[in-house]
Amino acid sequence: MTPTGYSGLAVTAVFVATLAIGAYGWRFSRTTSDFFVASRTVRPGLNASAIGGEYLSAASFLGVAGLVLAFGTEMLWYPVGWTAGYLVLLVLVAAPLRRSGAYTLPDFAESRLESRGVRRLSALLVVAIGWLYLMPQFQGAGVALAATTGTGTWVGGVLVALVVVVNVLFGGMRSITFVQAFQYWLKLTALLFPLLFMAAIWLGDGAVSPAAVDVASGPAGDSWTSPLAGTDHELYTTYSIIVATFLGTMGLPHVVVRFYTNPDGAAARRTTLLVLALLGVFYLLPPVYGGLGRLYAPDLVAEGRTESVVLELPARMVDGVLGELLSALTAAGAFAAFLSTSSGLTVAVAGVISQDVLGRRFGGVRAFQAGAVVAVLAPLGLALLTEGVGVAQAVGLAFAFAASTFCPLLVLGIWWRRLTDVGAIAGMVVGGGCAGGAVLLTLLGVGPGGWPGALLGQPGAWTVPLAFLTMVVVSLATPRRLPRHAARTMVRLHTPESVQLDRGNPLG
Repeated sequence: MTPTGYSGLAVTAVFVATLAIGAYGWRFSRTTSDFFVASRTVRPGLNASAIGGEYLSAASFLGVAGLVLAFGTEMLWYPVGWTAGYLVLLVLVAAPLRRSGAYTLPDFAESRLESRGVRRLSALLVVAIGWLYLMPQFQGAGVALAATTGTGTWVGGVLVALVVVVNVLFGGMRSITFVQAFQYWLKLTALLFPLLFMAAIWLGDGAVSPAAVDVASGPAGDSWTSPLAGTDHELYTTYSIIVATFLGTMGLPHVVVRFYTNPDGAAARRTTLLVLALLGVFYLLPPVYGGLGRLYAPDLVAEGRTESVVLELPARMVDGVLGELLSALTAAGAFAAFLSTSSGLTVAVAGVISQDVLGRRFGGVRAFQAGAVVAVLAPLGLALLTEGVGVAQAVGLAFAFAASTFCPLLVLGIWWRRLTDVGAIAGMVVGGGCAGGAVLLTLLGVGPGGWPGALLGQPGAWTVPLAFLTMVVVSLATPRRLPRHAARTMVRLHTPESVQLDRGNPLG
């Protein structure tokens, strides 16, 4: 069998396993609560695996290794930033958000600020962020399947969209939870198992340290030094990206919605701790692929195919059928990444569309299912029509956008009683408008040089503080808009469930 044949079989097996595991969850999905939040019965171990499955997208599975291959170990701060975002979630958001009793981010916004206007804006932002994140998943799936099996670039995205829609339609959050948990461990295995063989070969070759290889002096020339080198104000740019990765995580709808599935706030905290451990283990592996690629696949840099190092390296280092099988395993892991992240995003966006757009017409499970179809078809259409849009650019925009909108809303909404609906709307409009506008201008190539170019290219360092400041100033200027039940809501958010139950106030 040819290498593309092995990869095709591996990818097919992932699709079949995903549908089979989803079908197992269909048996337990009956109520609206099952579809939205798995009836809030997901235990920390299972939930942490599911969160790890959906959060570790292809940007983590393929992108980190590609960055290390091209630019060296200085790129390790990317996975550090993505992981540390969960530490911020643990400290500031996880338990209070679960105690809110909400199904979605707009639910939380409305219940906290007692405003339909805040809810509508939050719903719009959830859909925008979700589609920004879904579009590159479908594009990446198409490119990856074409590279491994020789199909058209549109096939992979359509297949991923179809599998995701089937599982979400029939099982909702409950099915997706089982699927994502399985896919985390598949992704970990797909990286770890081939790495054992490759590490043995590297040690047997007596090769120099991968970190010592100067890829910049290779075929790509001086252009491969650092993604920040040659740009103005590199230190600012680095810190700005760190701000976006640290604070953007808590604003990603598919991440936040999983905390609603825990039984209580304490379980949400335990889940977050386990997620930190699972992400920490996973992120040890992709940089090693990048390092070995500097020794065994430096040509990928010159060819501009650095992200394919995970898919191609096992076959290059391990001879014969075994190497081809190991590469097929990494291809399976890559598609598990596309499927798991797309599933989480679809559930998050479908929940918002069903409640805020279709709810009054359909209601309940039917509205959720219709919302799932819309949630997938729109970004799939954009992905097919806009080939060539950078995956990393689209994901970066989603992080910056989330950090500049939902991060201030969640932090101030949970920890500051004087936040008003007008202040929240103003902050999200200013932060989201500035972040979105700045990045779009940069992507269109109209950004100036010097400080203006640096500020527009990586806006997180100034748009996030601006959003916080706007919310605080406008809220202080509109004290009459303070929610009538703000004090009661704050008590609910910060009182442990055991105390509330003792007082006869069970949580929803």
